[in-house]
Formats: sequence, C-alpha cells, structure tokens
Amino acid sequence: MPRLTSSQFMAALPAAVRPHLPPALQKFRSVHRSWLCQLYYTDPRLHYEVWNLGERRNRLEIGLHFESRDRALNAALLRGFSARMVAVKAILGPQWEAEHWDKGWTKVYETVPYEPFSTEVLDAVARRLARAITVLQPLWEEIQRRLGK
Repeated sequence: MPRLTSSQFMAALPAAVRPHLPPALQKFRSVHRSWLCQLYYTDPRLHYEVWNLGERRNRLEIGLHFESRDRALNAALLRGFSARMVAVKAILGPQWEAEHWDKGWTKVYETVPYEPFSTEVLDAVARRLARAITVLQPLWEEIQRRLGK
C-alpha cells in the first residue's frame, strides 16, 4: 500500500470522485492545496471539501461549505440544511452536522478518523464524498430554488 502525501492525495481526489457520481454530477470543477480539496459546480465559495485536519488532530473533514461573502446567504443555506438534517443523518449517518463556522461561513459536514494517505484511503474517501454529493446536491438545489437563487 504505497503512501501518498497530503498534496498528492488532494490532487488525485477529483479524478477519484468523478466515476462514483451520477453523470449529471460529474461536471464539477476543483481546486486543491496540500491540505484540502474543493469541488464546486458554479461558485467556488460554495463547495464540497475534504480537509486534512492533520495527524495531530487525527481527523479528516468531508463536507459542504458555504463560504460566500454574503453572510445572509450562508445563514439561509444553513437554515435550509438544518431543517433537513434528520433526512441527511438517516442516509449519510448520525455523525453529520450542520453549523455556523468562521467568518460568517457555515457548513454541513462529518469528520472521520485520519488514516495515512494511500490509494486505498483515496478510494474510500472518494466514495464517501461522492455519496455525500449525491445526497446533498439535490437538497441544496431545492433550498436554492426556495431562496430564489
């Protein structure tokens, strides 16, 4: 099991996620840094993210982040997801949360134990992220329609 650096892992993640998504959701864009990877469809500030919280914190975050400069939009998206968290948790698991975060940002996310990065971990995280996107994206689109966005 060859070890990957965090940078290699994050760079490889978009290609690893794509085949696990339905065709309609495969056309995302991505950006990555050595410690995170973001996938988005329209606005890069509103994105799915895998964030390496580091070996010391022993966690990896997988989630949907609302980091718009419009704090009201971030809060409205959070309210929309908060109202649907029973359904989200029923499908994705009880570890999923929706909360305010830093700088007026909000997020819907889970954390999982950190494991040294390898191709096997890459595949597992890619599948987990693809499952989250498949579940969350239709809800997000519904919330946006209700907001008139």
